[in-house]
Amino acid sequence: MNSDKSLLLRALRGEPVNRSPWVPFVGVHGGALVGCDATTYLQDADKIVAGLTAAAERYQPDGLSVVFDLQLEAEVLGCELMWAQETPPSVATHPLNDDYNLAGLPPFSVAAGRLPIVWDAVRRTKAAIGESVALYGLLTGPLTLALHLRGDEVLLDMFDEADAVPELLAYGASIACQMVDAYLEAGADVIAVVDPMISQIGPHHFNQFVAPVLDQIFDHIRARGAISSLFVCGNASRNLEPMAATHCDNISVDENVDLSRLAEVARASKKSFGGNLQLTVALLRGDADDVRRDVLRCWDQAGDAPGFILAPGCDLPFAAPPTNLETVASLVHDAYQRDVARQLPDKQHHDTYDDIAIPDYARAAEVIIDVVTLDSAGCAPCAYLLKSAQEAARRFDRPVTVREHKITEREGLGYMTKLGVSAIPSICVDGREVFASIIPDRSDLIEVLNQAADQKVR
Repeated sequence: MNSDKSLLLRALRGEPVNRSPWVPFVGVHGGALVGCDATTYLQDADKIVAGLTAAAERYQPDGLSVVFDLQLEAEVLGCELMWAQETPPSVATHPLNDDYNLAGLPPFSVAAGRLPIVWDAVRRTKAAIGESVALYGLLTGPLTLALHLRGDEVLLDMFDEADAVPELLAYGASIACQMVDAYLEAGADVIAVVDPMISQIGPHHFNQFVAPVLDQIFDHIRARGAISSLFVCGNASRNLEPMAATHCDNISVDENVDLSRLAEVARASKKSFGGNLQLTVALLRGDADDVRRDVLRCWDQAGDAPGFILAPGCDLPFAAPPTNLETVASLVHDAYQRDVARQLPDKQHHDTYDDIAIPDYARAAEVIIDVVTLDSAGCAPCAYLLKSAQEAARRFDRPVTVREHKITEREGLGYMTKLGVSAIPSICVDGREVFASIIPDRSDLIEVLNQAADQKVR
């Protein structure tokens, strides 16, 4: 095995290394490697250990995430889950939907729910591959946990009930610190605070509400002698500087973010940084040459200074072809393969999606809301953006249709291309992108719907 745990740990600390570390964030993709669906995988420590050891053997990583499931804590706290075959579960109910009665939540315990399965998987994976592969313990960030408990009302509460939000986020931070301790006691090497909902707020609210509680978590991780990462899926571009100002050691982002800009921000703040291989067009739907080009893009944008970790922009799609991940590994570990990849011609033929027809929006009888997502079943920002559109449609008093287009499918990529979608997830109304990677106030979306209805061809 060519994996090098110590190389990754040095890079995370910003120390010079002789190659970029490689961390495929294997979540439910581990289930695909061992022949079971996501629901089975995430409830069986044997399957998780088997999936991770298979990934270590095939992908030669320097680090692996043990479990990528941002619903673990919410499930313990009384959120009902909707399970899926190829994604982690999503939160279906919000116990604080009506009020901020934290005392009414079930008591949190690291021995409750599916958490003992996770600790068992960490211990056993550590024993199997922990000498050569660093294990990431992933926990749900305080803002994302707040939305699981309260729903997207939290984002409105930042304007209307600003006194209540800090208490909820501090509660989430206290749970995160318990998760940190449990992960480290089980044997995790790196703690990643995964908070995709940060992509849905601006710098002012990040600094006012989120940064203080994140720093509590990062300070706790540092006091325990471990390395921390702030991992934000979604378009975190507006928050890169505030994120870099927190007390984390590393920042990881997805393909919505310009990696060259992150490199500048992270290095100015003396942070290591990770990303941002394209999940769908390269790792899921691309061929080996698409993957090679995307690996080179990441390296070129990251530059030569130390501190870069090559990784996908979020957890790997369940159905990502293993050969594509093996292609990444070959470039990471073989200088000759890197030289060969540098000789690839630019890709000449791009899918124009001519066979995917979009509606004649102006002549449609109803207003059409197209929500372009990664996949709302497993992506928290996507799920809450879709729910926002559906709720606005229920309150709209004229004909309206809401449709989701997942870019894990070719149809979704076609809509993303033809509608000119600039970020994932996004809401388009009658063919026009109106909210890009931001959950709108429902009244603002309803106003857009009214304007679109008024413009219909009579």
